[in-house]
Amino acid sequence: MPHAGPDERGPRDADITRWALAARDGDRDSATAFIAGTQHHVQRFLTHVVGAAEAEDLTQETYLRAMRALPRFAARSTARTWLLAIARRVAVDHIRAAVVRPRVADLDDWQAVAETVTATSAPRFDGAVVLRQLLRDLPADRREAFVATQVLGLSYAEAAEVCDCPIGTIRSRVARAREDLVAAMAADGDRSTGRHLRAIG
Repeated sequence: MPHAGPDERGPRDADITRWALAARDGDRDSATAFIAGTQHHVQRFLTHVVGAAEAEDLTQETYLRAMRALPRFAARSTARTWLLAIARRVAVDHIRAAVVRPRVADLDDWQAVAETVTATSAPRFDGAVVLRQLLRDLPADRREAFVATQVLGLSYAEAAEVCDCPIGTIRSRVARAREDLVAAMAADGDRSTGRHLRAIG
């Protein structure tokens, strides 16, 4: 059965794409490996884009859509990029639907974020939580571009595919997101968040 490599960031893009192609052709073990090897990135992307409370359900919706679309996957891009593009569309659909519903308090979001912080990252807890809040305050297009490139580590070209826009637009959005975050941190005077931003950027 396929398995992920030792890299803490997860399996290589080549492996993920190979699993996706094999899953497309009916290999169930490869389908399992494809989901296991990409789930962390999908959920992390959705957590930053729409919030921790919704990320788990939207991750499941992403894989439901991906499995339905898999027979048409032709590997014109990496499978991870293809999957994150689906995740983005799921997020956009969710946000559009949420516009017609009344907003609720963010307490559940904060609680879910807090529960994801392990004991080993406790010294960075405050900065990480504040950074997530600052990211959520960014305009959606800048947040998507920043998370895709600076948090998930996609190239600008890959992020352009995920966000369905030119590479130059991604570069501009990331630059503006950085400016917004720096300005927000300066206004807040939060040095720990600044260190956390440098760490992921």
